[in-house]
Amino acid sequence: MNVVPRDLMTENAVSSADFRGAMRHLTGGVSVITAGRGKDITGMTVTSVSSFSVDPPTLIVSINRDASSFPLIRRHGAFGVNILAADQLDIAERFAGKGGLKGADRFAGARWVTAVSGVPLLVGALSAVDCEVEEIFERHSHGIIIGRVRDVRNSTRNAALAYWHGQYVAVDQDEDALRLADVSVPTQVRRGI
Repeated sequence: MNVVPRDLMTENAVSSADFRGAMRHLTGGVSVITAGRGKDITGMTVTSVSSFSVDPPTLIVSINRDASSFPLIRRHGAFGVNILAADQLDIAERFAGKGGLKGADRFAGARWVTAVSGVPLLVGALSAVDCEVEEIFERHSHGIIIGRVRDVRNSTRNAALAYWHGQYVAVDQDEDALRLADVSVPTQVRRGI
């Protein structure tokens, strides 16, 4: 592993509140990470999924080490990434802990299939990705997990669920393109004048 040695400031000059405030400006796609097998399953809503490499297909996700999903991912060496559609807000909230449901109870009310790795994948997600853990780096409160993609199930839907400024928002390619056209092109040009 290549490591670049640096002297890091030992004093925290930025408050947690200031950092959270800055991160609220970062729009994130909403996904549900699923972990475990059989009846020993759980999941969580995250905005921390990112593409890592195309060759080989890998992604990266950051998960709090105190989350119930983390030990199951470590134990089984696999996890699912379910990229949510705009109309799946109820699933996002359920897996974020709204309503107090935990573990396997969070999966009620939606259709799931079992991936080759054994993790549940959401039927109707924009994309459902089955990943094998390649490596886990533990830093501070979180584990940074690199997952090798083993299977991808894409839907034909295109309206995504995102999180911005502390709330869920829909991102719809077709509707948003029309809205942008309405505000960015002068009326005379649209009418051919």
